[in-house]
Amino acid sequence: MLKDFKKFIVRGNVVDLAVAVIIGGAFGKIVSSFVNDIIMPLIGRLLGGVDFKTLKWVLEEAVGETPEVAVLYGQFIQNVVDFVIIAFVIFMMIKMIEKMRPKPVPEPAAPAAPSEDVQLLTEIRDLLKAQSK
Repeated sequence: MLKDFKKFIVRGNVVDLAVAVIIGGAFGKIVSSFVNDIIMPLIGRLLGGVDFKTLKWVLEEAVGETPEVAVLYGQFIQNVVDFVIIAFVIFMMIKMIEKMRPKPVPEPAAPAAPSEDVQLLTEIRDLLKAQSK
């Protein structure tokens, strides 16, 4: 059972998937930081000093110890920008990988079957040969 598990883990697909998940998680953190700390402050500055982290629509004000009920649309906008950047980078990586992959060599086409006329002529020839013997 331990040998089977070892074979399963060592197989390329499982190891590749594990590496991809780890790198993807780290990449997601980098992109989130890039969006939150660089892109959104620049966009906010261009829009007149807007801080997207604080943009919200308050549905119900805080009363006593009850916190306010709000829709944090600024945070949603940041997450959308985050998603778009990650999706674009993944799209570009897939395009690069497709360009690097060798193109499949098409198999040579099988010779076309002779036309019906040629088949009939061949049969007639064979019959004439058989009669002349």
